[in-house]
Amino acid sequence: MARKKLQVKAKEPIRIRVKSLANGNRSLYLDIYQNGKRSYEFLKMYLVPETSQAAKIQNENTLNAANAIKAQRILDLANNRAGIFDNTNKAKILLVDWLDEYKKRQDRKGRVTAMPINCLKEIVTGYKGGKIRLQDVDKAYCLGLVDYLRNRHTSHRTGQPIKPVTMHNYTQCFTCALNEAVRDGLLPSNPFYKLDRTDKISVPESPRTYLEKEDVKKLIATECKHRGIKQAFLFCCFCGLRISDIEALRWSDIVRADDGWHIEITMKKTKEPLYLPISEEAKKWLPEQKEGQDLVFGLPSRPHINKLLKVWAAGAGVTKHISCHVGRHTFATLMLSAGADIYTTSKLLGHSEVTTTQIYAKIINQKKVEAVNLVNGMFND
Repeated sequence: MARKKLQVKAKEPIRIRVKSLANGNRSLYLDIYQNGKRSYEFLKMYLVPETSQAAKIQNENTLNAANAIKAQRILDLANNRAGIFDNTNKAKILLVDWLDEYKKRQDRKGRVTAMPINCLKEIVTGYKGGKIRLQDVDKAYCLGLVDYLRNRHTSHRTGQPIKPVTMHNYTQCFTCALNEAVRDGLLPSNPFYKLDRTDKISVPESPRTYLEKEDVKKLIATECKHRGIKQAFLFCCFCGLRISDIEALRWSDIVRADDGWHIEITMKKTKEPLYLPISEEAKKWLPEQKEGQDLVFGLPSRPHINKLLKVWAAGAGVTKHISCHVGRHTFATLMLSAGADIYTTSKLLGHSEVTTTQIYAKIINQKKVEAVNLVNGMFND
C-alpha cells in the first residue's frame, strides 16, 4: 500500500496575537513576518472577559473584524510578492530621480536633509553613474556603495577620504530613501537591510546630551513661545518617546485603564509594538483632549521646533545644547538615576537589545565616579 504523502502546511505570514492588559482585557495586534523582518500592527481592538453571553458575542464580532483585516493584509503581501506593486512604469524610475523626489518630500515635511541628499546623488553617480534604475538597487549594489565610500570617494572640499561618521550619515540617508520607496510600493523590500552588521559602516559611540534634574526644573518654570513645544518636550522627558512617535501620537493611542494610563503604538523607527505606561508627571504635560484620531501635539516642523527649544533653554538658563532628541536621553538617565534597572529602562525606551541602553548606564556610572571623587583632597592639610 502506497504511503500517504505528508502535506506540509505553509506558515501564515501574518498572525493575530493578543497582549494581556492590566484591566483584564486583551489587546489584538498583527504579527507580520516578511522577507526575514518582523513587524507589528496594533488593531485598537480588545477582547473583554467573557463574564456574560453579551461579552462572548462581542468578542466573536471583534475576532471576525480582526480576521477580516488580517485577510486583507495577507492579500496585500501576496500582491507585492507577485510583483503586482509594479503595475506602472514607476519602478523603472532612475535612482537619482527618486532621490530628487525623496528630497522634495522631506522639504515639504520641514526635514533638514537637502545637503545630505544632494551629496548622496553625487556619490551614487560617482559610484555607478546616473542611469541606474531604482529597481536594480540590490544587496550587491549596496555592498559596492559601502566599499566606494570607504575606499574611493573623497571630499570635494579637501580631496581627502571622508570621516566614518560622514559615511554613516550618507548610508543612513540612502536607507531612508529606500524605505520611502518600499512604502510607495516601488521596491518589495529594502536591500540595505540584507547587509551584515560587519558590512555596514560603524561609527564611534556618540555622546548623549541629556538634562539634569535641575535643568528640567528650570524649563518647567520658564515659559516657551510655543506652548505645544513645551508640553511635547517635557512629556518626552517623562515618557521617553522618540520625536517621530511624539509627532504621530493620537488620542486613540492613549488607553485609560483602571491601573492607569498607557500608550499602545507601533514605533515609527523600528516598526515594533510599544506598551508604555504614562506616569502622573508625564500626564501633566498632555494638552486638553480632543477627538480620538486627532494628534495629541500640534507641532511645527523640526527645524522650527529646535530653534524655539534653544530660545526656551537660553531663557531658562540651561546652557546645554537642546534638541528634540534630548528629551528621550533625559528620560533614560532620569530612570537609571532614580534606580530603575537597565532591562526595564530598555523596554520603556522600546530598545530591542539591552546593549543599546548601556550607553545611558555608562553615563550614570561616570556620574557616580565624579561624585565619589568630590571628596578627593578634602582632608589634606
